[in-house]
Amino acid sequence: MKVLIAGGSGFIGSALAKSLRADGHEVWILTRQTSARPNEIQWDGQTTNGWGTRVGEMDAVVNLTGFGLDHWPWTRRQKQRFHDSRVLPGLALASAIKESTRRPGVFLQISGINHYGLRGGVADESTPPAGDYLAQLTVQWEAATRLVEELGVRRVVARTAVVLDARGGLFPRMALPVRLFAGGPLGDGKQAVPWIHLADQVGALRFLLEDQNACGAYNLVAPEATSNADFMRGIAKALHRPYWFRTPAFLMRAALGGMSVLILEGRHAQPKRLLEAGYPFQYPALEKALENLFRGARY
Repeated sequence: MKVLIAGGSGFIGSALAKSLRADGHEVWILTRQTSARPNEIQWDGQTTNGWGTRVGEMDAVVNLTGFGLDHWPWTRRQKQRFHDSRVLPGLALASAIKESTRRPGVFLQISGINHYGLRGGVADESTPPAGDYLAQLTVQWEAATRLVEELGVRRVVARTAVVLDARGGLFPRMALPVRLFAGGPLGDGKQAVPWIHLADQVGALRFLLEDQNACGAYNLVAPEATSNADFMRGIAKALHRPYWFRTPAFLMRAALGGMSVLILEGRHAQPKRLLEAGYPFQYPALEKALENLFRGARY
């Protein structure tokens, strides 16, 4: 299979590309940097200029673009960047497919589990989107590539949670207070922390790419419902650190402003469609996931 990955040089994209190449697939990366490595194609993330015709050579296109929400502070300018880095690349990829004489068999679109909002009962793929800022950002993100369905391309939307890896993404920063002997719940600790191990993130993305019956939205989140208190306690146990300091919510809001909702609020979600499709999670429970991440760690 010949796969084009937009956002392929990022945390998740690099892991997916490595996995695909290990099994003999040909992977091409769309990058905004000056193309220097083999199988890299330069683009501006906004138009089809200079690269659009290459889509006709691909069997699959994966869109992993999106400026990380962990960038602080959430000013108006920063929020515009969150929007533009998700919507504009999606529109460009959809346009390239529309203009192509040969279209890929599948288009995989990344999105966020915050689609369902930060409050409420357990959500699955049938739960409607919420009206808050983060949820509406995912709505626009997903809508940018809906055109490919009208063009007859199988489209999969992967709504992902926090991806856990020992060396990349948000997790090392989330574990830092525990490493510094200041671990404990953030706020009241009752808020949900939807998560997925990197191995399952890559495994699920590949599963959805390769399953010809997969289409529509799928929640990429571990089956075990985890609160912030459970999450921080689990890290403390895995690192043999104390679990004691509660960080008051007002301090988090004062320090982080609007970004504090990523930490202080959260809604449980289930990977209902992924389980029904038969995906076998390697790490369905937090304890085993953390044991794997911290194996051999220096305390």
